[in-house]
Amino acid sequence: MAAEGLGLTAEVPDLLAGIGRTALLRGDLAEARAYHAAARERAVEVGFRAGEINAVLGLGLGARREGLIDEAEAHMKEALDWHRAVGLDSANALILAELGFSALARGDVAGALRLQEEGYGTALTSGDPRAVALALDVREATFAVLGTLLVLLVGVAVLGAGARRVVAACAAVLTATGLVVAVAAAGGFEDHWTALALLLVPAATAAVGAKARPVALPVEITGAVVALPAFALAVSRPAFLALALALAGVIAAATAVRPERRRFASWTAAVLLLLATWVRLAVWEVTTPEAYTLPVTVPALVVGLLRRRRDREASSWTAYGPGLAATLLPSLVAAWTDPEWARPLALGVAALVVTLLGARFRLQALLVVGGSVLALDGLHELAPYVVQAVGALPRWLPPALAGLLLLAVGATYEQRLRDARRLRDRVARMR
Repeated sequence: MAAEGLGLTAEVPDLLAGIGRTALLRGDLAEARAYHAAARERAVEVGFRAGEINAVLGLGLGARREGLIDEAEAHMKEALDWHRAVGLDSANALILAELGFSALARGDVAGALRLQEEGYGTALTSGDPRAVALALDVREATFAVLGTLLVLLVGVAVLGAGARRVVAACAAVLTATGLVVAVAAAGGFEDHWTALALLLVPAATAAVGAKARPVALPVEITGAVVALPAFALAVSRPAFLALALALAGVIAAATAVRPERRRFASWTAAVLLLLATWVRLAVWEVTTPEAYTLPVTVPALVVGLLRRRRDREASSWTAYGPGLAATLLPSLVAAWTDPEWARPLALGVAALVVTLLGARFRLQALLVVGGSVLALDGLHELAPYVVQAVGALPRWLPPALAGLLLLAVGATYEQRLRDARRLRDRVARMR
């Protein structure tokens, strides 16, 4: 060989093993075996023990991929023993991971986990992020353990009683979540696809909750919590975020069919679908959201008015809240980014009318929603002028005025507190 001609006899085994590793990466197991065997033979000839172990390691890697588990374990154990004998423990993360894979292939799940945990500890000690990633790459073990755990927890939830049953049911939901994430990671799913996959969990808990009455509420709450990271994963892709919100809204709407969940689930569905609509409008870069929201708001307010006529005790939030929010809130967001004056002025007038109607007819939803939108709209429009005016004043004057204001508030604190409580009580008594 050329390397031997140059006097690089000791390097030949490593060069042959390197070619064998390349063959492994190409999936050519026969060629990999041939080169690693040649590397081992040459290393023995020249008395190069480190090169021999490197070749043995390559033979073990290839043997496991060929399905020769016993041979793979024998090679890996030989390499592991030599590394430990010469103090190369930091290089054992790969070997321990491979031994874990082999143990799992033989059905020894406990042994596989023990080896992977040892390999993970070794990888952390080495400080090599690639070794850490390899130690964590235990897909088969992950699926096996999570699947087994899920079956056991479901069994306890079905057959158990009391607190044990509730805890097992909630733990089963979390285990199912871990299994979905593991499958998505193994499949190389992007975050937004993983988000949609995660919504399978709340969908399943909603279906289970309709049947499993004793554990329905904690199971459904756990499933709803799982939806939160799904939304977070989809944030980077607004179109998928809108889809995730809409799907979650559909799940909540389906849950609202059940009488005992109707009140909360219906509101949750309305909020999620409304958010999905706003996000979708943003994705479409709609600059006039009122064209899409007003056709929803007007019928919704008419329906709310008819309901209030039939039932004077109906809450204004139920009757008018969704309809008002459908238009006022997207318009507020649009007004804050609109350089023109027409939309903020029209929104302010509309919010003022809604606020006055709420005060006149003692409707809490109109007063709170209209007043909040009016305040935020006014704050946005007046803030530049306030900043400009403050900037034109002497620097000592704003702190002095703030001090006088605090002094006045402090002097009339008790009266202000009574006024605030009176206002709170009046608003609370509204429908």
